[in-house]
Amino acid sequence: MNVIVHQDKKKKTAVLYRMVTDEHICPFGLKSRDLLLRQGFRVEDHHFETKKEADEFREEHDVKTTPQTYIDGERIGGHDDLRAHFGKERKQSGDEVTYQPIVAMFSAAFLASLAVQWRANQALDWVPTVELFVAFGMIILAVQKLRDLFAFSNQFLGYDLLAQKWVRYAYVYPFVEFFAGLLMITAVPELALIAAPFALFIGTVGAISVYKAVYVDKRELKCACVGGNSNVPLGFVSLSENLAMIGMSIWMLVKHLS
Repeated sequence: MNVIVHQDKKKKTAVLYRMVTDEHICPFGLKSRDLLLRQGFRVEDHHFETKKEADEFREEHDVKTTPQTYIDGERIGGHDDLRAHFGKERKQSGDEVTYQPIVAMFSAAFLASLAVQWRANQALDWVPTVELFVAFGMIILAVQKLRDLFAFSNQFLGYDLLAQKWVRYAYVYPFVEFFAGLLMITAVPELALIAAPFALFIGTVGAISVYKAVYVDKRELKCACVGGNSNVPLGFVSLSENLAMIGMSIWMLVKHLS
């Protein structure tokens, strides 16, 4: 077992045991070390360089996992336990409802639309910025769905009315969303007029499906909008996304046909 000591000797010492091999460096071990250092501890860092060493440690100390942290001779536990020890929230297990993916994606889409507008015109024109924002948002969401079409389709089939009638629609939807957004970005009237009806169609079906599932049937579902196996709740945000697509489509039709 390799031992490395971090920080000066004047500080309070914590003893950390974690897996560090040529094949695997435990991420929670690194996070535990980082947290201890940020809390001002001198870290006595013990590395398990083989699985056998880790197994022997777990058996000897009657613990199921590593890393393990000890402070003043008291076992604190793994990374989650260490966070709790310092009064921090435990990390999410992956099952909690969250809007974080939506916030991150829409923020990226909005900032990208501002950057493109500024680069093109050295100024911000809010109408094309909003157009770009919706189009970038469609592309980003489509890519998330395309990362795992099978998982997306499973979640999408739970509430989309058309997909429940025609299953293949669940596999077609992300491609339509992607190319509609892409064509809208070009700002070529002919291409925008091709994209708008498709976006209007999927947006309308989506809005009706979400409204029925959430507000009529009162079902608590996860939204497939950011891809399969997401923990984003199906609800107002999902409905707003579809309404934005509808609004963008109508605007494109009015803009280029008038």
